[in-house]
Amino acid sequence: MCYSAKIEADYRKLQRDHGAAMDFDAFRRLWLREGEPKRPRAPKALEDALRADGPQAIRDLLGAWDSEQRQQWEAALFVQRKRLADAQRRMAHKRTQAASNEARIAGSKVDQLLGWLSDLSRRELMDRDARIYPGSYAPLIVSEGGRRVIKPMRYQCRPAGKPATYDRQYPGTYNARRDNLHGFWRAQFGVTHGVLVAQRFYENVRTPDGQNQILEFAPRSGEPMLIACLWSAWHDPTGKLPDLCSFAAITDEPEPEVAAAGHDRTIINLKPEHLDAWLSPNPSQLVTLQALFDDKRHPYYEHRIAA
Repeated sequence: MCYSAKIEADYRKLQRDHGAAMDFDAFRRLWLREGEPKRPRAPKALEDALRADGPQAIRDLLGAWDSEQRQQWEAALFVQRKRLADAQRRMAHKRTQAASNEARIAGSKVDQLLGWLSDLSRRELMDRDARIYPGSYAPLIVSEGGRRVIKPMRYQCRPAGKPATYDRQYPGTYNARRDNLHGFWRAQFGVTHGVLVAQRFYENVRTPDGQNQILEFAPRSGEPMLIACLWSAWHDPTGKLPDLCSFAAITDEPEPEVAAAGHDRTIINLKPEHLDAWLSPNPSQLVTLQALFDDKRHPYYEHRIAA
C-alpha cells in the first residue's frame, strides 16, 4: 500500500528535471495555516530546500514555526528532566517498580526530545529527511492551465464532500487501488491527477513466524519513480476549517519480485512520455488512461529490510 516513500523533496530538482513551476503561494498558505494549532508535517528536506533559497515570506513562516516548536520542546524537556531526577531520587532511597518505570519513561522522553531539538538545528540532510508517511505533506506535480505545477498536498486523500472525521474513519485512503478507480475513486479518476516523484517505497510484510517487517523497495536502475496519484480539493462547508488538498498513490497487482518478498501491491510507475497524458486527463477516455497503466515501467524492485 506504499505506507511510506522516500520522495524527491528538493523543489529545485523537481523544477529542473520535470519542467514544473512552483506554486509558492500554495506553499506559503500551507505554513500560514491560520487557526491550526499544530505544524503541518512535511519532510525536513523540503523545508530545508525552501529555507535555503525560497521566497522570504516562506522562510519567515518556517522560522516562526521553528521558534515556536523549539520553545515547546524545551519546556517539555525541562518537565521530563525533572520527572527523571525525581524518579532517580526515589530509587536512591528505595528501589521500586513504579519508580523504575517512571525513570525509564522519562529517560526515553528526554532522549526523544533531545533528538527532535537536534533535528531542528541540523542542516546536514540524512536519508530519513525525505520520507513521507500518511498525513505528511509532499510536493505533487499537477497540471494547471496546461503547464506542470508543483503544489503541496497531504498524503492521505480526503475526498471532496466527505466530513473532516473521514480521516480517522478511513485511514487507508493514501492508497487508491486500480481495481477501485471506477468505484470509490470515480470522482477523481479522469479528473484530478498528479505525480509523486520518489526514489524508494516502504511496505509492511509478515515474516513466516508472523512478525511484522518493514521492507524498502527501490528500482535497480536507480531511476526515480513517477508514481501515479489522484487528488482532491476539500472545502469545509462551515468555513471553520482550512481548505485541504490531499492525494493518494495508485497501486496495482504486485510486480513478481515484490510478491515474492511478501507484499500484494505495487505503485504504478509511469513512463516519462506518458506524464502529460496522465496529468491532463480526458474523463471521457478512461480506457486510454488505463492503457497508460498497462504500459507502465517495470524496473526490478530490489528490496532490503529497512533500517
